[in-house]
Amino acid sequence: MATIEQKGMYRTFPRSGKDVSFTHYCPGCGHGIINKLIAEACAELGLQDRTIFVDPVGCGVFTYYYWDAAHISAAHGRASAAATGACRARPDAVTIAYQGDGDLGAIGFNNAFQAASRGERFGCIFVNNSLYGMTGGQMAPTTLDGETTTTTPFGRDPALTGHPLHVCEVFSQLKAPVYIARVSVADTRRIMQAKQAIRKVFEIERDGRGYALLEILAPCPTNFKMSPDKAAAFCMNEMEKEFPLGVFRDETREPLAVRPVPRAASCRELFAEKDAVPAAADDPAFPERRFKFAGYGGQGILSLGLCIAEAARLERRHTLWFPSYGPEQRGGSANCSVVVSGTPIGSPTVEHPDVLVCMNRPAYERFVGDVKKGGTVVVDETVPVEVQPPEGVSLVRWPAIRMAEEFGVPKAANTMMLAALKKFKLTGLSDASLEEALVASFRKKPELGEKNRELLRRAESGARS
Repeated sequence: MATIEQKGMYRTFPRSGKDVSFTHYCPGCGHGIINKLIAEACAELGLQDRTIFVDPVGCGVFTYYYWDAAHISAAHGRASAAATGACRARPDAVTIAYQGDGDLGAIGFNNAFQAASRGERFGCIFVNNSLYGMTGGQMAPTTLDGETTTTTPFGRDPALTGHPLHVCEVFSQLKAPVYIARVSVADTRRIMQAKQAIRKVFEIERDGRGYALLEILAPCPTNFKMSPDKAAAFCMNEMEKEFPLGVFRDETREPLAVRPVPRAASCRELFAEKDAVPAAADDPAFPERRFKFAGYGGQGILSLGLCIAEAARLERRHTLWFPSYGPEQRGGSANCSVVVSGTPIGSPTVEHPDVLVCMNRPAYERFVGDVKKGGTVVVDETVPVEVQPPEGVSLVRWPAIRMAEEFGVPKAANTMMLAALKKFKLTGLSDASLEEALVASFRKKPELGEKNRELLRRAESGARS
C-alpha cells in the first residue's frame, strides 16, 4: 500500500530530463518542509484529485514536479490572479496559490490584496523568508530593518527603503477573508503547528468557505549565509520579533453560509431575460467565425459586438465577447472581439478576424493587416483607404455615419453598421436573430428598440430619408 507521502507527491521528480528523488531546494530551506506538509495535508484529506495548485515564479516554481495534483504556472506576482480564474471556473475544486514574499509582497501585492478583498474561494500559502531567494538574495518587502542582503549590504535602512511589510496584519483589515494566520517551520514544534494550519486551509477550501491566507516563516540558509541551524535560529529569534506568530482571524467556527460564486455576467444577463435564451448546443457543421469591431469610444463599438454575440446566443451558438478600450469614456480608442462557433471556444482573443468592422481611420490602419485571407473589412465611408487590405480580403465601404445623421439619429451609426453585416450576410446568423438581439439591447427603453429595428431595415434597403 502506498504511503501518504507517495500519494501526495510523485515518487521521482523529472527535472532537467532526469528522474531524481530529491528536490531542488537548498539544505535547510523551509520550502522543502512546507512542500511535504502540503502534500500530506492534501492526501490525508483525500483532496488530491480535487486540488488545483497555482505555482509561482521563485523558489517554489518547480512544485508541479513534486505535488501529484493539477497545476497552473503563473507569471511573477500573478498567482492570485490565476487562482481567481481557477476557482471561478471550477468552484468544485480546491484551489491553492503558493507564493513567496517577493512574489506576493512586491509585484503581486495588489493582485493578492484585491483577491482577498473580494473573498475569492482559494487558499494562499505565503512563504516569508525575508528576501528574494531564487534570484540571489535581494531585499524584499519583508526584509527586516538592518538585515543584510545583496542589495542592502549595510543592512536595510528604513529611511531609504521603508519598514518590513506585514502582510497578515494588512489583510486583516479586510472584511472578506475567513482565515488569516502566521506560522513557522523553524523547529519541530512549529512544523507540527504549521501542518495543522495548512490542513485547515485545505478544509476551508474543501468546504467552500472563502479566502484563506496562511503566512509561513521559513529559513533560507543560503541567502542568510548561515548554517541550517543558525538560519532556523534567526527565523525564530529575529523574524518572529517582527512577524509574531498567531491566528489573526478565524471565522470557520461560524456556521457555513451559502455564498454565491463570483462570475462574469453572460450575454444572456446583459441583454435578454434569463430564461429567454437556451444554453449553447454543439453543432460541428457551423464553422467558427471571428469578428473585430473598432472605432472611437462613444460610437457604440462595444454594443455592436454585443449584438452579434447575443444573436449567436439566441441561435444556441457558442460565443465569447471580449472588450478593450482606452481610458477616455468618450473619444478614446475602443475595440472588441467576438467569436461565434458551433463548438466550445478556447480563447476570446481575435488576432486574425474573418470580419473587421472599423468606424475610424486609426482603427482601420491598426487592424486591416490582420484580417484573414477570404475575410471582409467593413469600413465607414468617411475613412480614407490609403492602406489597402491584404490580398484576398474584400473591402466594403459603408455610409454608416452619414446615414445615421440623415435619419436624424447620429448615435445610431453602430446600428447602420449592423445593417451592413446583415445585408452582406457576414455573420452566419439569421436576420431575425440579429434584429431580436438589437431590440433586446434596448430592453430598458423598449421604444428605442423598435425605432432602431426600423432604422436597421431602412439602412439595409439603402433608404436616405
